[in-house]
Amino acid sequence: MKKSIFVVLMFLTTYSMAGSVSIALAANVADAMVELKKEFALVQPDTKLNVTLGSSGKLTAQIKNGAPYELFLSADMNFPEALYKEGIAVTRPVVYAQGALAYLGKTPQDFTKGMALVKDDAIAKIAVANPKTAPYGRAALEAMKKAGVYDAVKGKLVFAESISQTVVYAVTAADIGFIAKSSLYSPTMSQYKEGTHWAEVDPSLYAPINQGIVLLKAGEQNKEAKALYDFILSTKGKEILKKFGYLVP
Repeated sequence: MKKSIFVVLMFLTTYSMAGSVSIALAANVADAMVELKKEFALVQPDTKLNVTLGSSGKLTAQIKNGAPYELFLSADMNFPEALYKEGIAVTRPVVYAQGALAYLGKTPQDFTKGMALVKDDAIAKIAVANPKTAPYGRAALEAMKKAGVYDAVKGKLVFAESISQTVVYAVTAADIGFIAKSSLYSPTMSQYKEGTHWAEVDPSLYAPINQGIVLLKAGEQNKEAKALYDFILSTKGKEILKKFGYLVP
């Protein structure tokens, strides 16, 4: 009897030592995170990564309201900088990747027209992420305004909650959508070809999308959270992010 109790206690102790990390993740990084998790498991096989996807603004609101996330990968620097100023993030925001904006149609489009394409009568609905909460949505509106097409197309805009939802809209309900270029590196998007279904938006039309990472107060004492933070910023982490179309510092 005593031996069985000892075995149970040993099992519970071992189980409790298995670490976990709660991650708030900007939706544009979802596909890259799949591979980041896979590679991180090779060095930290007993660590469970719990990922919550969303727009950076909504995730920030959750964090401010006490959501116990330990690591935050934002789609911009503004949200993590705000958390750092308020003492909710314990590391100064660092750029882990620079994103790029693309526009995608579910049917072939004439991208030689550049941004003027969205003014075509055949383009009735344009999917854009909510600019209040999604940095890629802000970048899309900025690009349209700088290109001089915004006033002509603002009535066509359909707003999605996050950049991942924008991708769904772009290939279903909308005629074209402004998305994160990284989304196009997912195997599920292989049918969409550059120059036929999508093109990169001229980066001179919008401010650089510097994406920031911070360790949050909830994860300050979590060695696994710090290990993941370091891995994402490591050479291996950067190699993976490059594969998904990001520029890395």
